[in-house]
Amino acid sequence: MSESDLLARIIPMFGESPFAGAGVVVPPGDDAAVIEAPGSVVVTTDSMVRGRDWRDDWSSGHDVGIKVVAQNVADVAAMGAVPTGLLVSVAADPETPLDWVIDLTAGIAQGAEDAECPVVGGDLSSAPAGVVVVAVTAFGDLQGRPPVLRSGARVGDVVAVAGSLGWSGAGLALYEADARPTTLSLPPHEHTERDKNIVVLQWYHRSPRPPWESGPVAALAGATSMIDISDGLVRDGGRIATSSEVELALDEEVLRGYLYAFEGALTPGEGWRQILSGGEEHSLLATFPSGSVPDDPEAPWTVIGEVVEAGPDGPRLTVGGVVPSVTGWDHFAG
Repeated sequence: MSESDLLARIIPMFGESPFAGAGVVVPPGDDAAVIEAPGSVVVTTDSMVRGRDWRDDWSSGHDVGIKVVAQNVADVAAMGAVPTGLLVSVAADPETPLDWVIDLTAGIAQGAEDAECPVVGGDLSSAPAGVVVVAVTAFGDLQGRPPVLRSGARVGDVVAVAGSLGWSGAGLALYEADARPTTLSLPPHEHTERDKNIVVLQWYHRSPRPPWESGPVAALAGATSMIDISDGLVRDGGRIATSSEVELALDEEVLRGYLYAFEGALTPGEGWRQILSGGEEHSLLATFPSGSVPDDPEAPWTVIGEVVEAGPDGPRLTVGGVVPSVTGWDHFAG
């Protein structure tokens, strides 16, 4: 199939969403798209590489599409913005099955519709044998608000999280251990807690659904700093601490309450490790002035700690007063 033939198949899939034309002045088809930009524009990009960011024996093309949209929209939300447009680029081995590309496109389209954000264009390129790279660039609108940075946390603020902790990392660990549910062929009322948790955790690793609605809500409530948890709570929380020159003192008892999601699927020790360092979660971590954490059932936040003055050891993140021994994900250091 030629590039033109393939584009003719996939571009219409992005026009079926009710949000496809929202804020779009010039849709895909010209050298560049044009989208409305009434104020400051947030821009971010993320990519996924076959064999590095997903495995075909675990993830479908649809899963990959959902995930690459999710990680970009979460970055937009972490700045306090709402997504306004997505550019999608794919570099693929010419022998890549057409069905996989169509499945990928359907996943991207579904993720974009869920985020109420149009796909406005992108790029297609061939790649060496076996190589597939999917990249998305996302644009966002701050709607007149200042961006929420990592550097604004102040002593006396509270630390809060929106979304899950450790689910994606747990799902990856379960795949790597070849863990599979054993009773899902039984009627639903006979499914064990272990099996249900394995299914949910592995699903979330393949196609996470971050709480991106909570980002603009946090900004409106006066969040002083915010970050997308892509590399683990400890690593990304540490980035806020370093940028803000403070200590993020997290409450161990509150965090251990998140262990419920791993019951039977992981040991308590492994579950705790995933809560602290599991990557690709794309939940949001933020700091707020005391008493200003949003109380919105559609975009909930949970207080998990406080911001205190950095001590002699400098800016850091602690859990129960101790610096965790786990660090989180690093693409190059492991």
